[in-house]
Amino acid sequence: MKVVRNTPPRPFDVAGVFPQLGPLARPAVRLHPRPGSPSPHDSSVGGPLLLPADQPWPYCDKWHEGSVNALLPVPQLYVRDVPLLRPPGQADLLQVLWCPWEHPPEYKPPTALFWRTAADVTDVLAAPPEPSEVEYEGYVPEPCVIAPEHITEYPNFLELSQELQQQLSDWNTWQAAGVAVDPSYEIARHEFYGNELSGAPGWKVGGWPSWGLTDPIARFCVDCGGAMSPLLTIASREWDASTYGWVPYEDQDLAALGHADVANPPKVQVSRGNDLQLYVCPTGHSHTDLIQ
Repeated sequence: MKVVRNTPPRPFDVAGVFPQLGPLARPAVRLHPRPGSPSPHDSSVGGPLLLPADQPWPYCDKWHEGSVNALLPVPQLYVRDVPLLRPPGQADLLQVLWCPWEHPPEYKPPTALFWRTAADVTDVLAAPPEPSEVEYEGYVPEPCVIAPEHITEYPNFLELSQELQQQLSDWNTWQAAGVAVDPSYEIARHEFYGNELSGAPGWKVGGWPSWGLTDPIARFCVDCGGAMSPLLTIASREWDASTYGWVPYEDQDLAALGHADVANPPKVQVSRGNDLQLYVCPTGHSHTDLIQ
């Protein structure tokens, strides 16, 4: 059975009120991982990978006292489900794995990214190895199917020009547009933009990155020096109290009852509740990741 999730529309068209935001709009896909029993032929989080039986399983060989640690599948995404991926060449499948251990100096789980052509895999690995070390259970995702949903995002407040930041912080601008802003945001109207209008929380492909632990940091490819693009956000939750407006219609009843698991079906906890952002080089070089 296909899982579907629908995000409520934003309180209003923010680019209609602030036209300078229009050219900054980016497409994104909310993945909405939900409990299920995915197969290697499904897009999933924490599910089995479509991996050739004759291909070595990827291992981590750092910080494990002379041993190696089998990597764990995180998301597997087919382009048919998430066309926004735009893979290189003829590939139609993205697989991301990580070591379930926080490695210094950044203290985050190192990731491995693979693009694959599904039709080339005729004999699927049936019994992948288990990691010998797991630092936290939050780095072992519960198997989930996904419910991809296309949305539009705008930059984080910190990535906007000073002029736009001033407009979004000016009560007179909101009043002139006839926009009703929640009174709780009256002192900090830019937080209304950040929480309700710009970027979606949770697992997603593309869009704009969120910031919180640091100011915005441009990512550049170590091979060619080119600017890297956001590929994937691996999240510790799909919403919290400040981003409750992004709760899909289908989850609102359980969310209102206080069911914590509904906001985090994969039960992933990245670095004590943060997000892991993956970036890729447009020319196909290596990827990088960042905790936020």
